[in-house]
Amino acid sequence: MTPKFLMGSALTAILMLGACEGKTPIAPQSGSEKPVSVDSIAKVDANVQRLIEVAQSSTLGYEIIESLTTEIGPRLAGTQAEARARDWGVAKFKELGFANVHIEDFTIPGWERGVETASIVTPYPQQLYITALGGSVATPAGGVTADVAYFPTFEALEAAPQGSLEGNIVYISGRMEKAPDGAGYGPANKKRRSGATEAAKRGAIAVLIRSVGTDSHRIPHTGQMRYADGVKKIPIAAMSGPDADQMDRILKSGQIMSVTLNLGPRATGDRPSGNVIGEIIGSEKPDEIVLIGGHIDSWDLGTGAIDDGAGIGITVAAAKLLMDSGLKPKRTIRVVMFGAEEVGLLGGFAYAKAHKDTDLAKHVLASESDFGSGHIYAVKPGKTPGTVKFASQLHKQIKGLDIDLSDEPSGGGPDIFPLNELGVPSVRLQQYGMDYFDLHHTPDDTFDKINADDVAQNVAAYAALI
Repeated sequence: MTPKFLMGSALTAILMLGACEGKTPIAPQSGSEKPVSVDSIAKVDANVQRLIEVAQSSTLGYEIIESLTTEIGPRLAGTQAEARARDWGVAKFKELGFANVHIEDFTIPGWERGVETASIVTPYPQQLYITALGGSVATPAGGVTADVAYFPTFEALEAAPQGSLEGNIVYISGRMEKAPDGAGYGPANKKRRSGATEAAKRGAIAVLIRSVGTDSHRIPHTGQMRYADGVKKIPIAAMSGPDADQMDRILKSGQIMSVTLNLGPRATGDRPSGNVIGEIIGSEKPDEIVLIGGHIDSWDLGTGAIDDGAGIGITVAAAKLLMDSGLKPKRTIRVVMFGAEEVGLLGGFAYAKAHKDTDLAKHVLASESDFGSGHIYAVKPGKTPGTVKFASQLHKQIKGLDIDLSDEPSGGGPDIFPLNELGVPSVRLQQYGMDYFDLHHTPDDTFDKINADDVAQNVAAYAALI
């Protein structure tokens, strides 16, 4: 449900904000839907263009990503590494001159991986490269060995009769389709999210899935899974694409396969996490907030460069360059380093809960960078009234960065979803991510994959947005 404070033309007026001095929006009468005059920002703004030029020649975003991934490394939610990342975020904000720097603490259920091995026992013995999915329970000590029940897709598993998989290890294949905006992720992710629950309902003792990824490297992709209430919890792991191909070939030949699986992850109880916040205080309407950010946690296999060190570097640098430009934003620019995103958007939900009864009604726009560091190719409006017009006006300022205007609505980013649900308007600066899911949640998510020129283009677009 969208709260009344964000409905209709009042929102339109807010979104026609013109972030810097001299760009006063013209507010229509309350409750009307009359067009808002946007002549003052319809033309290319010379100040914004100068800011874009500075951002394109800056390496600050790239340097921030390097600092986070090098000095902290992997940052699994709820661990000491994520805690060090929060301290790093506070220090970085203060070093760069942000105001109101602080951490908003919350608690999450902790989880850590342990031993993870698998192999084909029959008909052709060989090792499989696997990784436990986040939140999975462990196998019994020493692992489990059983015949494999093969399903080419998650939907095929859903169609299997109840009780038909007693004592089996389920294997779910199914390739993820590549797309510039990652559109194949949602359909492919069903097996990761719900595979263990659906297999357990039918009597299985464990699950293997083809990794939710688009690469052909022998590296598995991790990611969070979920157990349904009232269903037995069974272990689940993902295997690399080439190992999945091997399984497919053997099983399609009609031979019976047995595998052994040994997983040792453990729940670690309640653990601290938190969102790190820094601000540029607005000069005229400091109580109104434009929010940008990324998530500071990562999975533990790589150093979280594309997911989401890039988003941290891009948004922090954009705000810092605006701060240094001499332009004075009328509204407060709030940069959030969200915690615990990878394990269920927990930082986004914690932020929404913490601000719902205080200043959430004053959030006029929100956007998260969480799709790597690829070239931004489109502006996507949000799902609330007014964002289509705002996206159009923003596009006029940044189309020189080789950015198109899309009419496809977006939620503004994963951690912005909980804010969307409470009516906060958003836009998305859509990055090109055809290869994003080659690296996503793997040991290959490391700093060498970051392109400095693409980061600079991202920083320029975000600086123009705020």
